Amino acid sequence: MKNVLRLTAGIFMLVLFASCGSNKDLQERAPAQFNEVYYTYNSNGIQLYVPVASIQDQRVSLDAVYFHGMKSPLKKSEERANLYVANFRMGTGEMVMDADPEKEYGNKPPQLKEESPYAIDDDEAILVFTQDEKTKYYKLTGIVEKE
Repeated sequence: MKNVLRLTAGIFMLVLFASCGSNKDLQERAPAQFNEVYYTYNSNGIQLYVPVASIQDQRVSLDAVYFHGMKSPLKKSEERANLYVANFRMGTGEMVMDADPEKEYGNKPPQLKEESPYAIDDDEAILVFTQDEKTKYYKLTGIVEKE
């Protein structure tokens, strides 16, 4: 009887701890109102633009985004209000190759791949945001390429 009780308590504790770490459910409701999300290619890689129509700054913080197999922090644009930008380095820019390693010092390596916690298509991204001090995820869809 004691063994059954210990086994039951052990399974309960295991389930309890496992459920705490897997709170990565996709949110159905957007943390803000978004305009058309788009991306462009430049000499360094990809820039993803997330225009926000309205957001509750005191409750919601847009932190990062997963896109095209990489993760990048979202930064608020200094030029345009309510525009967030993520930069993904592809390593396609000019690189200095020389026998002298000191001349190669300024080269930036391409960004490492980082899998999204959810399966996404090429026109989708996973937005990582903080709301009421909890990390949450939202899927952005219909992302288009602009020139």
